[in-house]
Amino acid sequence: MTLPRSGPVRSEAARLAILDAAVSLFAERGYDHLTMEGIARRAGVGKQTIYRWWPSKGDVIAEAILEGRLLGGHREIPDSGDARTDLARWLTDLFTLRGSPQGEGLLRSLVAAAAGSAETGRRLRAEILAAPLMDRLSQAMGGASGARLDAAADALLGAVILRALSREDFDGDDMLLLVDAIVGTAPGAAERSTGVG
Repeated sequence: MTLPRSGPVRSEAARLAILDAAVSLFAERGYDHLTMEGIARRAGVGKQTIYRWWPSKGDVIAEAILEGRLLGGHREIPDSGDARTDLARWLTDLFTLRGSPQGEGLLRSLVAAAAGSAETGRRLRAEILAAPLMDRLSQAMGGASGARLDAAADALLGAVILRALSREDFDGDDMLLLVDAIVGTAPGAAERSTGVG
């Protein structure tokens, strides 16, 4: 999924080279040391070519995420048959990533890209709230759909983002409590073990 663009038509080869360069430099140097000049040099294009298509390095990284070039397996939600536990495991995995240098840069680039472009923010939200997250959340809520499901997704991800911004540590038990607070406690949840880490 690529972000919509106005203006000059992009060369697909140049676009892919730019995204590849951004991803490799992000992995090597982190977000703080990622520059448009460095991306252009690595991709073999002029800096203005990148600026015609993306207003900032955050937007380049956002498009790389939308196309599945970053995050990799962190986008996959486990499927154990227990939707609440699966969501808690997935959130715990994301928090582990958030605590790494790469995860910090990803979070900052997403916030910067969404703050700079409402359209980018909408596309990122749509990508995050796509299946299988919504499917698994619906299962955890007993088949909920529509506005109730959308509200629960917003509440869950909003709480996760707020916790990520606080840079506090949260373990699997914390995440399961968060999931239960948003979607409702499952029958028998008070008696079960909450170890999901």
